[in-house]
Amino acid sequence: MIFRGKVWKFGSDVDTDVIIPAKYLNITDPQELGKHCMEGIVPDFHLKMKQGDIIVAEKNFGCGSSREHAPLAIKALGISCVVAKTFARIFYRNAFNIGLPILECADASEQIEEGHEIEVNIDTGVIQDLTAKKSLRAKSIPPFMQELIKQGGLMSYVSKRISK
Repeated sequence: MIFRGKVWKFGSDVDTDVIIPAKYLNITDPQELGKHCMEGIVPDFHLKMKQGDIIVAEKNFGCGSSREHAPLAIKALGISCVVAKTFARIFYRNAFNIGLPILECADASEQIEEGHEIEVNIDTGVIQDLTAKKSLRAKSIPPFMQELIKQGGLMSYVSKRISK
């Protein structure tokens, strides 16, 4: 799986309340939820970003509450993947559960600039900064976790296995 898009950068400790504010947690439509993604940091983020864009963040992305709404809002908005130095553990697991591709890369937030176009290969962990013409390597994702992403998340993975 290869994703290509423009980079949106965020700092450290981006918590789930910033990713999707609590006042929107009663929304059940993922597309509507996505319209409020990151609005506390980038007003009208949903209007500024384009389908396939990529978030690059510093450490502890997705800290805070265990709400699955946070990775769901990111995915529904059309962000193709998130690259961060580290992720909060519950966000990490929730992202895979809903099929949002994420990669941990120690150097991405320092070496990739906002607005750059990058290509992220989930299978190999290689991140190509196409604008700066350089390459980075992320931590590899275990094959089972890659399969969860390919199947669209845990529920889709399980239902396909049960129906066989």
